Amino acid sequence: MAFIRLSTPSSQLSAQTRANVPAHVAIIMDGNGRWAKERHRPRVEGHREGAESVRAIVRAAGELGVKYLTLYAFSVENWSRPKDEVDTLMKYLARYLKTEVGDLMKHNVRLEVIGQIYRLPEFVQEQLEKTRLALSRNNGLTAVLALSYGGRQEIVEAVRAIATKVQQGKLEAAEINEQIISQHLYTKSIPDPDLLIRTSGEMRVSNFLLWQIAYSEIWVTDTLWPDFRRRHLLDAVLAYQKRDRRYGGIKPAAALSR
Repeated sequence: MAFIRLSTPSSQLSAQTRANVPAHVAIIMDGNGRWAKERHRPRVEGHREGAESVRAIVRAAGELGVKYLTLYAFSVENWSRPKDEVDTLMKYLARYLKTEVGDLMKHNVRLEVIGQIYRLPEFVQEQLEKTRLALSRNNGLTAVLALSYGGRQEIVEAVRAIATKVQQGKLEAAEINEQIISQHLYTKSIPDPDLLIRTSGEMRVSNFLLWQIAYSEIWVTDTLWPDFRRRHLLDAVLAYQKRDRRYGGIKPAAALSR
C-alpha cells in the first residue's frame, strides 16, 4: 500500500496513492470557542477563523481526490446557545455560501445539505438553495454541510417514515433491514464515511452520523478547528491508510502468515 508523504504536493500524488484516499471524510469541527478564549477574543472570532479552515479543507480534500466531505457545521444542540451567537453564526453561514460560490465553482465542488433545514432562518435556507443549484452540475468533490443536524433525530425521523409506510401497507415489517433504514436517512444518496475526524481532542462523536459511522475509522487531533489546515488532513489520511479495515472479520490465513 502506498502512503501520502506529508511533503508531497497533492498535484503530484501517484494514482496508487490516490486510490487509497478515503472516498468519504466526515469532520466534527470543534474548538472555535476555545480558540477564541485562548486569544482573549469574542467567540464569534473563532467562528470566523473556522470558516477559513473550511475553505482550506474543502480545497485540500478535492485536490486529494476525496469524493465526499461532510462537515458538522451546526448541531441541533447548538440552538441552545445564546441568541446573539446563533444569529451571528447564521449570518456568517449565509455570507460564506454567497461569497464562496465562485471559488467552489472554480474547484468543481458540489453542495449538499443534511439536517433539519426547516429550522434555519429563511434567508439562510434561500442562500443554501441558490448556492446548491449554482453548483449542481459540478462533478468533483461533494461538500455536505450538516446543519441543524442530530444523529438521533435523523434516526427518529427515519423510523417514523418507515412506520408510516408499514401503516399504509406500502412496506411489510419483515422487509425492514439495514438497507431500508439507510434509504430513509438524510444521507440516503451519500456513502457512509470511511474516515471520521474529530478536532480539539474531545473523545466523543457528539450525535454525529450515528448510524453511518458504524465502521468508520476515527482519527482525533488536539488541533482546534480554526488551526486545522491541509497538513492536518494529510496526517489523518496517512493514519487512515495504515489502518486494517476488516469490518468485523479477520484476515485470510495466508495474509496472516506473511
